Amino acid sequence: MVEPRTLDREDPDFFGAGPALLPTDVLQQAAYDLISYENDIVGVAEISHRSKPAIAIIDDTKDNLKKLLAIPDNYEVFFLQGGGTTGFSSIAYNLFANHAKRTGKKGRAAYAVTGSWSAKATEEAKRLGFEVDIAVNTKSINYGDIPPYSEWEPIKENTSYLWVCDNETVHGNEFKDTPGSEYLPKGVELVADMSSNILSKKVDISKYGLIMAGAQKNVGIAGLTIYIIRKDLLDQASDEELRKLNIPLSPIATHFPTVVKNNSAYNTIPIFACQILKLVTEKLLKEGGLEAKEKLNNKKAELLYKVLDSYPGFYNLPVKNPEVRSNMNVVFKLPSEELTAKFIAEADAAKLKGLKGHRSVGGIRASIYNAVPTSSVEKLAKFVDEFAKANS
Repeated sequence: MVEPRTLDREDPDFFGAGPALLPTDVLQQAAYDLISYENDIVGVAEISHRSKPAIAIIDDTKDNLKKLLAIPDNYEVFFLQGGGTTGFSSIAYNLFANHAKRTGKKGRAAYAVTGSWSAKATEEAKRLGFEVDIAVNTKSINYGDIPPYSEWEPIKENTSYLWVCDNETVHGNEFKDTPGSEYLPKGVELVADMSSNILSKKVDISKYGLIMAGAQKNVGIAGLTIYIIRKDLLDQASDEELRKLNIPLSPIATHFPTVVKNNSAYNTIPIFACQILKLVTEKLLKEGGLEAKEKLNNKKAELLYKVLDSYPGFYNLPVKNPEVRSNMNVVFKLPSEELTAKFIAEADAAKLKGLKGHRSVGGIRASIYNAVPTSSVEKLAKFVDEFAKANS
């Protein structure tokens, strides 16, 4: 006889990098919402994306983000289908169109290559035919540090924006500051991919022209991306002007002014993904906002890095500069592939799941996002300590 299923589950010790762990109470509420949303005869995934309930979900989620991040009034929040990879192209299309409006020129873009995701963003902009300059590239040191801005290449004239990946999920480094006016010239916008650390810490939104974040790593499920853009950057040259300058036109589904004008519902927004984001942001607000969450995330990261650093001859941390280690994605390697496989197998047996490193770099990756509780990190730190004692 098949046992009846419930919405209860044992608290998981899960460290997957994305899609990633979500709070159980959020998933439970979302499950009920799938069956019946606000006591309707249908669930949230079945309602029209332009219905009053759907519009309320979009608006409430935007309001939650504005409260959590203290987003100034001269910024717009909107959502697009897809993830960070969609953002690689949509941002280039739209910001080059804005640059053309402001200057009458095609422009160029600068990219900081500090890991695999910023490298992919760079290659996509090049592939689309945009002029790209490399501000810094740390591949030669295996992305083990983020050099000071004084060591970066100067920003060239006629540059539209500087792209950074605020947190590199694969290589485990994270920006802890932003370039000031001594490096970033006036009129060059700072663009940040925050897909894997959005809402993990307080952010001064005013320092950025645009922030993009896929939801599925830290605050939601796959299918929805958050965009925060200063409103003046929505002004664009006409299609005719862009053609004359040989600037590719954005597809209408990722044309920022069109999406904003239609309140993120120009086409069919994945409203269930937006509902989960709404529930996650509501929970963050109830738990004290980003100041409280940042303190907790700092504590979790310090706990895990401390035990790893205590075995320097056994655990190799590729990010050599502790000042730029990621608070979200802790990456490390063991002395051999055999020990790596043993670590993963024994961790799995201890119900510590999702620790295998990215296929491109191997090793171990512990993603300790917002939803990963301190208790899970404490269990992992204890396992890391005991494994080193038993195998070194």
